[in-house]
Amino acid sequence: MRSENISTDHKQNYMIIKIKSTRLELTPAIRDYFQNKMDMVEKYLGEIKVTNCDVEIEKAVGGQHKGEIFRAEVNLEVPHQLLRVEKTETDLYKAIDKVKDHLELVIKKYKEKMIDKKRGK
Repeated sequence: MRSENISTDHKQNYMIIKIKSTRLELTPAIRDYFQNKMDMVEKYLGEIKVTNCDVEIEKAVGGQHKGEIFRAEVNLEVPHQLLRVEKTETDLYKAIDKVKDHLELVIKKYKEKMIDKKRGK
C-alpha cells in the first residue's frame, strides 16, 4: 500500500489530492494520468470549494476466471456533502476514465441541488 499527495493550484482554488494505491505500484505515468483527469473535473467545480480529495486505486483479485480487476475510487469533500464515485474495470485506465465521467455527472447534480436550495425549491 502506498500513498502520495498531489497538490494543484488553479484559479486560487487549492486542492490537495491524496492518492492511495493498494496491491499496485503507483507509477509516475498512473499518477500523471489521474492528475490530468482530475484537472478536467476541476472545470466542473467552478467556485465550489473542495476541502478534501481522496483517491484510491487498487488491483483487486478477481474470481477464478476473472483475472485482474482494477478499482478506482474518488471521495470529494465539498460543502455539506461527500461526493463519492467508485468504478471497477479489467483495465486501470478505463476505470479511471469511468470515475472521471461519473464524477462530472455527480458534480453537476450537486450544483443543481445547491441552485435549487438557493431558489427555495
